[in-house]
Amino acid sequence: MTKKFNDTIIRAYRGEQTDYTPAWYMRQAGRSQKEYLEVRKDHTLFEITHDPELCAYITRLPVEQYNNDAAILYKDIMSPLPPMGIDVEIKSGIGPVIDNPIKSIDDIQKLKKLDAEKEIPYILDTIKLLTQEQLNVPLIGFSGAPFTLASYMIEGGPSKTYGETKAFMYKNPEAWFLLMDKLGDMVIDYTKAQIKAGVQAIQIFDSWVGALNAADYRTFVKPVMTRIFTELQKENVPLIMFGIHARHLLLEWNDLPVDVLGLDWRTSIKEARELGVTKVLQGNLDPTILLSDWDTIETRAKAILDEGIEDGRHVFNLGHGVTPNIKPATLKKLTEYIHSYSKR
Repeated sequence: MTKKFNDTIIRAYRGEQTDYTPAWYMRQAGRSQKEYLEVRKDHTLFEITHDPELCAYITRLPVEQYNNDAAILYKDIMSPLPPMGIDVEIKSGIGPVIDNPIKSIDDIQKLKKLDAEKEIPYILDTIKLLTQEQLNVPLIGFSGAPFTLASYMIEGGPSKTYGETKAFMYKNPEAWFLLMDKLGDMVIDYTKAQIKAGVQAIQIFDSWVGALNAADYRTFVKPVMTRIFTELQKENVPLIMFGIHARHLLLEWNDLPVDVLGLDWRTSIKEARELGVTKVLQGNLDPTILLSDWDTIETRAKAILDEGIEDGRHVFNLGHGVTPNIKPATLKKLTEYIHSYSKR
């Protein structure tokens, strides 16, 4: 007998009352799971994402092992960039490395438009497999946001300061806005293709945009984010915005046509509300807490759940992604605790 579809998290994202606080974890697919580590011995990340059966298997593992209330598609924010003409490789221990970084407006003009159905059909096939046959919980699709993608494309890889990105933005505003427009178009087309294939929510990761102050965000980034979310609103699926080190941008995000704001661990639910945030909130246990003893984990999770239950509009998550040294058994126990403690 097929399990009944559990839409708790979608109802929570829409601000509806639910029977318990739903939970999922960023970077839950893979990381420290032994089955995933076995696959990674013989496959790169991009090789996994090009194999729909294998990618679907990795995506659904956390739901099967931890009883999470949503799956998030296993892929990387770099996945749509190669069809645009960006030579990117995910290097172990480093992250995305780009061999042809953006240096000028000419480089930006050469970027190709993404045709998701023709150029990344394997991602859409994975979504169809999961949503039509394999999952009894919602599947979350996602994309990197233009600023975060641009930072990799300009820096050539990860950065601690985003100095080259910000310098390019300040010195070449015409080129910057062209890049934002091209990446904005890609994000819209890419996420709409995911929705058409079957995902039931979209999260936009602007992981590194906290490097900007609020005034620069309003000038250089907010217009494209408003355009993206305005277009995606037409698809009638919950829209989630997330970044880290971004407390100073929460009210800017609150203005966007999104349903949910993800908090990192630096801002509590109560503090976000005191700042004036009105959206449904998602978060926000510090992932490093999961390396501690269970009493500490339970105490910290309980504090977040208590605030979330009192607030009434909360989905549990981590304040950033699962790290490879977090034990799967800990995530399973945490999910069990969240569900049992928050049961109405």
